[in-house]
Amino acid sequence: MSASGGTKAIVAAFLANMGIAITKFIAWAVSGSASMLAEGIHSVADSCNQLLLLLGGRRAKKAADSEHPFGYGRERYVYAFVVSIILFSVGGVFSIYEGIEKLTHPHELTNAWLPIVVLLVAIVLESFSLRTAVKESNPLRNGLSWIQFVRRAKAPELPVVLLEDVAALLGLVFALIGVGLTVITGDPNWDAIGTLLIGTLLVLVAVVLGIETKSLLVGEGANDGDLQKIEQAILAGPEVERIIHMKTLYLGPDELLVGAKLGFAADQKLLQVAAATNAVEQRIRQAVPAARVIYVEPDVYVDPNHTAPPTDAIVIKSID
Repeated sequence: MSASGGTKAIVAAFLANMGIAITKFIAWAVSGSASMLAEGIHSVADSCNQLLLLLGGRRAKKAADSEHPFGYGRERYVYAFVVSIILFSVGGVFSIYEGIEKLTHPHELTNAWLPIVVLLVAIVLESFSLRTAVKESNPLRNGLSWIQFVRRAKAPELPVVLLEDVAALLGLVFALIGVGLTVITGDPNWDAIGTLLIGTLLVLVAVVLGIETKSLLVGEGANDGDLQKIEQAILAGPEVERIIHMKTLYLGPDELLVGAKLGFAADQKLLQVAAATNAVEQRIRQAVPAARVIYVEPDVYVDPNHTAPPTDAIVIKSID
């Protein structure tokens, strides 16, 4: 997986979540806290999600073949979308169900000190996981706010880990408040309310993840900054008179397809057009390294208001 995949952040989150899940289930078994059960399920779901992200990154490395000529880069988007579904169903819906169950059939907590200790330890471990994700994300943000980074990032792994870690920390706080109020007031309904808050939070995070990864699956083009760089690179030399039209599409988080129909002078010969096309492609790759697949269609621009018949165009398609 490339550096943009945030492998270090994923591994850190996986190790933290597995350790936390075990301690939460022990605390639930001893105390009977619904919040602890919801948080344990949440941590297991998060651990599975990190494994899926690693699997998606591994599968995305497969070389292109006749069935998938543009490669398997979008595998990472598929697995990120599956993560959002798991977070919604296993994490959020189960927690809401468990909270409703405890509201309708409340029971007293036993050994309430244990879940409180576990929650405090879990908050510390999740904070380290979030710190790693933030540290891995900062070099890639390029001045964007965190909301903009989550919405615009083409590599799905870091936004997923960031949102999971933030949700986990908030969920732990909700659980701590629920268990704490149950101990103070003796009313077990507070524990159930904490579980409902955890489930609602997970559902909201899953919806955000689902919307963002769906957009990547459908297909996103280059951002405005990269589009401007590509246009400038095309027009930087004397070969091209104008850009007739251009489209871009991310084939994977680190691979951008650029297709452009460019206006060349009508009197150029085939060898001149071929050399000019190669020069344009080289400048595009230098300006935006992610532009690895480039199709250039040379043409002769004809003003639509011009009454003369159009000049026959030489068409060349090139791809490296």
